[in-house]
Amino acid sequence: MASFKICVRQQRNDKLFPVYIRITHNRKVGYIKTDKVITTSKLRKGEIKDSEILSYGSNLIKNYSERLNAVDISFWDIHDIISYLQNIDKDISFSRYARKYVLEMATLRKMERNSKNYKWAYMSLEKYAGTDNIMFSKLTTQFIQGWINSLSGTNRAKEMYPICIRMIYNAALEEYNDYDKNIIRIKLQPFRKITIPKADVPEKRALDIVILQKFFQGIVPETKLKASLPELSRDVAEMVFCLAGMNTVDLFELKKENLKGDLLCYHRQKTKKFRKDGAYMEIKIPARLFPLFEKYKSKTGYLLNFSERYQDSNSFNINVNSGLKPYCKFNGLPNICIYNFRHSWATIAQNNCGANTAEVGFALNHSSAHRVTEGYIKKDYSPISLLNDKVIEYVFGKNSIK
Repeated sequence: MASFKICVRQQRNDKLFPVYIRITHNRKVGYIKTDKVITTSKLRKGEIKDSEILSYGSNLIKNYSERLNAVDISFWDIHDIISYLQNIDKDISFSRYARKYVLEMATLRKMERNSKNYKWAYMSLEKYAGTDNIMFSKLTTQFIQGWINSLSGTNRAKEMYPICIRMIYNAALEEYNDYDKNIIRIKLQPFRKITIPKADVPEKRALDIVILQKFFQGIVPETKLKASLPELSRDVAEMVFCLAGMNTVDLFELKKENLKGDLLCYHRQKTKKFRKDGAYMEIKIPARLFPLFEKYKSKTGYLLNFSERYQDSNSFNINVNSGLKPYCKFNGLPNICIYNFRHSWATIAQNNCGANTAEVGFALNHSSAHRVTEGYIKKDYSPISLLNDKVIEYVFGKNSIK
């Protein structure tokens, strides 16, 4: 067991002595500095004789002893004891920890896209709290529930944001609390009593065939700019649709080595880190897209030149959606976003081209419900291209796939 004594050490330049609590454990000595100081007149032969300081030190030592009695310090060294006693009551900044968590998620774990959801989540929590430095002691069940209630008007954030915050919180519990040694730095566990609401079922985003055909037959509005954003958006929409609903991030990230003959062989960016197969995909480039691939041919290691125009895939996606607005307005179309074309491809594949849900999911590169069975099978990706040809023929006509 550790032993304690109130003492002084070296005299300061102002002739005052700082007061310490000396700790002895396993024949090692350490010190914790208090906020008290005394003059030489309060000392006798180097020992403190002031009754008020001695009383203060006695209460502090009693508190330290009670704290150490609550844990097993058999295998602790003197540094463990000092760290424990100095930090056990110190509140920790959740905001600071959340920023560190998100930064490491983006850089060390290479999950930059996912990290943005976590960043938006803690920013939402800080906005609700009215501060950018929330302490863990602030995060009571009542406070978290109030924040979640404030998200009730959202479709997806009401589920996604609390899940992100819970993930960050649980990671902090693992880092700061040592349950084997009964060291509990973060005392609250608010999510135990909270039920996170489910996100709303998303509205079906598939476009009617007539709207889809009118879109692809539309006219690009004139612009004074050298590079027309509506034209780019219209072209990217056709690429997305004619490549079985390929995501814009995957188009953006395509490298020259992803093209093997007329096949695009790539890993889906969104899910490649979470799947054993790396979300691998192969699809044949339809003939109607050859002119677009030539038009946007890159001079760098990328297959397409979108990276020469935009900083990253997120900026690319935002600009594509931005360019769709004037294009649709000019052609008398409803508001359309780029993700509509992925939904439209899936709907046409199943409703008009005879594909079942599993075949559509395979073509969209969704994870399968039969993961064990898939481990036994060498995948053949050619059915994706065959189904894609059927969808293209249905929308654009027979000559469009030649």
